[in-house]
Amino acid sequence: MSETPLIQLENVVLKFGEKAVLDGINLRIFHKDRLVILGQSGGGKSTMLRLILGILKPTSGKVRYKHLQMHKLSRSKLNLLRTRIGMVYQNSALISSMTVRENLALPVEELGRKNRTEIEHLISKNLEAVGMEGTEDKMPSELSGGMKKRVSLARALMLQPELILFDEPSAGLDPVISSVIDELIIGLTERTHATSVIVTHEMDSAFRIATRLAMLYQGRIIEEGSPENFRNSSNSIVRQFVTGTTEGPMTETLVHADL
Repeated sequence: MSETPLIQLENVVLKFGEKAVLDGINLRIFHKDRLVILGQSGGGKSTMLRLILGILKPTSGKVRYKHLQMHKLSRSKLNLLRTRIGMVYQNSALISSMTVRENLALPVEELGRKNRTEIEHLISKNLEAVGMEGTEDKMPSELSGGMKKRVSLARALMLQPELILFDEPSAGLDPVISSVIDELIIGLTERTHATSVIVTHEMDSAFRIATRLAMLYQGRIIEEGSPENFRNSSNSIVRQFVTGTTEGPMTETLVHADL
């Protein structure tokens, strides 16, 4: 592809002490992608999102947002750049002492760029977009897990981002609600023309959402491509992960590690 990537990770290594969590990551994320990052729990998927957000800095290599190197930006420029990025956390991360309205208003109020009427319009618009209109005055404790996810997605849309990051968006939800969240992600990103990166290890969601997939294994991207390519992959590790079989190289690695 000749298109300039929105996000590019170039030879990224990230170490915590002597342990390399990411070990030479090369990945390009293009405009309007719905890129799903697959991998085992604790394998570094969420860490990649934190690098893209600029919360973490790579030990070596580059993380680019268009032409900017995230890890070299000043604090003020990094905060400004983050206004282009929405984040939906695994646990929804709503502030428990604030109403739904206050949770949604917070990121916009911090910037101070819109008046109260404009903020209220955005709140109504985004809650309606996720099917949560009428919940403005509810507290997070009054919401189910699926409702919290929807509100979290509405909050991520408040700054009208060009990139949305999702960390295990269907974790802890039943299959029906998971499917609803998946369809919301697809519909909203298509309607807003946002690029999205979705971290998950749930294959049904991955294949439902993705325009492209990348698999992270032992700190490296071992395969990248379309959903169809993943379904027909010749890589034995990818095949085992996609099918969920107990026999294969991933299981053998775990067995040897325990010996």
